[in-house]
Amino acid sequence: MKKILLALVLMSSLLFSYSMDYDKDSECLVRKMKVYKNPQWVSKIELTDGKKLFFSSPKSMFEFYHQPGRWFDIGVKSEEDFKDILVTDYNSHLPINAKGAFYVYGSSITSPAGDDLVPFKSYEEAQAFASKYNGKRVFSFTDVKESLIRLLNNNL
Repeated sequence: MKKILLALVLMSSLLFSYSMDYDKDSECLVRKMKVYKNPQWVSKIELTDGKKLFFSSPKSMFEFYHQPGRWFDIGVKSEEDFKDILVTDYNSHLPINAKGAFYVYGSSITSPAGDDLVPFKSYEEAQAFASKYNGKRVFSFTDVKESLIRLLNNNL
């Protein structure tokens, strides 16, 4: 019985280890909109100094990720300043590790930031979504380049 209880505790801690923990005052760093209004799109970067940065969508998060110097007052000097990067899984609405997620580009679904990348915890879920909503391609985190974000922002 103790082994079962211990296993349940460990599983629940793994399932709920990520938290978005925003409130009604949390604002997207890039787009200056309240993130609580569209919780299914929220992304977050937590810095090693404990500061939490919220974003209205994955596109906004990647915009900061690729060019943190545009927000020089935040003080990010390198990738080593990032502790956690989270996105909200489109299907479950739960926070997931952004670096392990898969992103659908070119679908008919838009975020509050417009054309965006729709995040999923698995490649299979991303593929199924892409088929249903005319997605053009599925990207891993490392495949999402700054040029793709500029394209989504109509800023080539």
